[in-house]
Amino acid sequence: MSNQTPSQTVGPFFHVGLIHAGQEILVNEHTRGQRILVRGRVLDGAGAPVPDAMLEIWQADAGGIYNHPADPRRAQADPDFSSFGRAATDPNGEYQFKTVKPGTVPGDDGQQAPHINLRVFARGMLIHAITRLYFPDETANDTDPVLAAVPDPGRRSTLLASAVPGEDLPTYQFDIVLQGEKETVFFDFSE
Repeated sequence: MSNQTPSQTVGPFFHVGLIHAGQEILVNEHTRGQRILVRGRVLDGAGAPVPDAMLEIWQADAGGIYNHPADPRRAQADPDFSSFGRAATDPNGEYQFKTVKPGTVPGDDGQQAPHINLRVFARGMLIHAITRLYFPDETANDTDPVLAAVPDPGRRSTLLASAVPGEDLPTYQFDIVLQGEKETVFFDFSE
C-alpha cells in the first residue's frame, strides 16, 4: 500500500527560472526623467525577512505614459524606458530597482498621483499580492482615487514610500509587510 503524496506550498523557484541579471534596471543613459532608486524589504507577519520573494514593477514613464497598447498616448512613450522590472529579495529580504520617478497618469476618476504598481510573489502564496508605491512628496496624493479608496489614514500610509536622505541618487524606501498588524494594503483586481 502506498501513502498519499504530502501536500506542498508554492516553492521558491523564482531565482531559477524567472530572475535574470539586469531586470531590476529600467533605465539607460538615454532615458528621460529623474532617475531614482526604489529599495525595501519584504517581511512576513512577524517582521522576519522573506529571503526568496520576487517583485515585479510596472509603471508609467516620466511623462505619465505607459508603453502599453491600452494607453492612447503610447506613441509618445519614452522608447528608452522599459516600464517593467523584476527583482528578487536577498537573504535579508531586501530588493531594489533603478528607475525613473513616474509622472501623473490620467484615469477614469481623474489624475492618478505618480505611483509604481508592484506584484509580490513568495513561497506559500498561491496568488500574488498586488500593491502600489506612492511618493511622499506629491501633492497629487491628496486627490488620487486609489489612495482615496483606502479610508483609514493608518492603512493608507502603508502605500507611501519614505525618502532616504543623503544618497547620491534620490532614493525611496518601500517595505512590504505580507500580513499581520502592519500589513501593506493589497488590491484585489480579480473582479
